[in-house]
Amino acid sequence: MSSEYTTEERIEDIISALPYIKQYTGKTVVVKYGGNAMINEDLKQKVMEDMVLLSTIGVRVVLVHGGGPEISNLMAKLGKKSEFVDGLRVTDKETVDIVQMALAGKVNKTLVNMLQQYGAMAIGLSGMDSRLIEAEMLDEKLGYVGEITHINTQLITDLLDKGYIPVISTLGCDTDGNTYNINGDTAAACIAGALGAEKFILMTDISGVLRDKDDPSTLIPEISAEEADELYSSGVISGGMIPKVKCCFDAINKGVKNVVIMNGTVPHSILIELLTNEGCGTMFHGGK
Repeated sequence: MSSEYTTEERIEDIISALPYIKQYTGKTVVVKYGGNAMINEDLKQKVMEDMVLLSTIGVRVVLVHGGGPEISNLMAKLGKKSEFVDGLRVTDKETVDIVQMALAGKVNKTLVNMLQQYGAMAIGLSGMDSRLIEAEMLDEKLGYVGEITHINTQLITDLLDKGYIPVISTLGCDTDGNTYNINGDTAAACIAGALGAEKFILMTDISGVLRDKDDPSTLIPEISAEEADELYSSGVISGGMIPKVKCCFDAINKGVKNVVIMNGTVPHSILIELLTNEGCGTMFHGGK
């Protein structure tokens, strides 16, 4: 028996995706992108291909990206040591300039260029453009780390209406002209909520929320707000997963219909999540 993937099988796979294409066409999907999926060039290529395909079939895709490794690398080259408190980068005046160079410069424009290479119309933005992300200082001990006070969505929606993929680096600003380093997950959740997105995808380096962090087979496919409280108490949701899960529920509380944490190191995981019955990761919902 031939193991070749036949033309008929390809057609069946395309047809099986139709209900999902109909579900998301014309709807807004916000993707938070970072971690190993951003470092690995092959994975990065596949993520960009996913974004372009979704945009081509009419999904209004917004890509919000981090770039922690690029920031750390640039700081090291400039002889400046990275310092973190509670998982947040301490950001003095010099560091925020470095963050701006890395995020709004190299990382952002590289992603834009890749998307265009695969045929999309893409525009790179930072949270400072059109005051997209307004912020204030979160804590003086952290320096120019920002807490979001408002998301201005007009520029994003204008670009989406014209068929562009907005690619957003998570810098914010205030009325005094200060620039702030914003946590990428938090910014993406706030942007998804402000846009009333159909779906918010938070890409990580693991499959989702695991009952046993060392066993991918213990993935929890769905979590309600009530279940999350129990998982916090039992220590299943711990460490760096705590703020990610809180961001997911923040997005739901802001009006996002569907939220998922998934493994961005799985090739084409975005398409698996959106266009198949299989799905990926852990989905969150507000009900009990």
